[in-house]
Amino acid sequence: MRRHSMFRSGNPALNSQVFKNLKATSNGPIVRDDVMTIQGTVDKTGISLALLMFAGYFAYVPNGFLFMVVGGIGGFIVALITIFKKTWSPITVPLYAMFEGLLLGSISYIYGQMLDGIVLNAIIITISILMSLLFVYKSGLIKVTENFKLGVFAATGGIALMYLFSFIGSFFGLTISFLDPTNGSMLSIGISLGIIIIASLNLVLDFDFIEEGAENGAPKYMEWYGAFGLLVTLVWLYLEVLRLLLKLNSRK
Repeated sequence: MRRHSMFRSGNPALNSQVFKNLKATSNGPIVRDDVMTIQGTVDKTGISLALLMFAGYFAYVPNGFLFMVVGGIGGFIVALITIFKKTWSPITVPLYAMFEGLLLGSISYIYGQMLDGIVLNAIIITISILMSLLFVYKSGLIKVTENFKLGVFAATGGIALMYLFSFIGSFFGLTISFLDPTNGSMLSIGISLGIIIIASLNLVLDFDFIEEGAENGAPKYMEWYGAFGLLVTLVWLYLEVLRLLLKLNSRK
């Protein structure tokens, strides 16, 4: 059995408190159909991604600012509800997927107008990273040690703080130039590569979180919550891949 630590993931949805005080959905003894499984989580993740892509296709239109606002705000609110009301995950996670689809669809259209083929390439790269790291994780080529988890957790926190400072600074006319997707400098590209690596490593910790839930016999609704955690990381990763591809193109 794989040893798990308190540092589940840099993803705020998947932290050390998630498995505390959980109850099975039934009032009687826990049976196999009542508990979280890896296959069940994979199925829920597939459903969530299908909903996200459907909503994204719907929002991939000119003048999609309304979709971006509704998707961004709606996704944030539903994500908070999901984190604090995990038992609602079977309802909130599909909603979150659709809101994020609206957000990503509208953003993807903007990028698509700036560079032909960038959206398809970003999707292919994101899926390739997901499948590659899943293979690496299952084969044991990456050892999910305490130091590994702590390092990814700290790096993710640092990136989050950088984004927060950039967001706050934008209200005062201050910008962080290397975060600009049109900045093709080597420094900017290097930072984007570093962020993508950290986002990718978060997938490994997400896999570890899901495996622990299955090992511990977590309630069935946690399959949706595990899918939610993966979805959060994949959305982040996809956006960073989009940003990197545009930066690389700006050097031509």
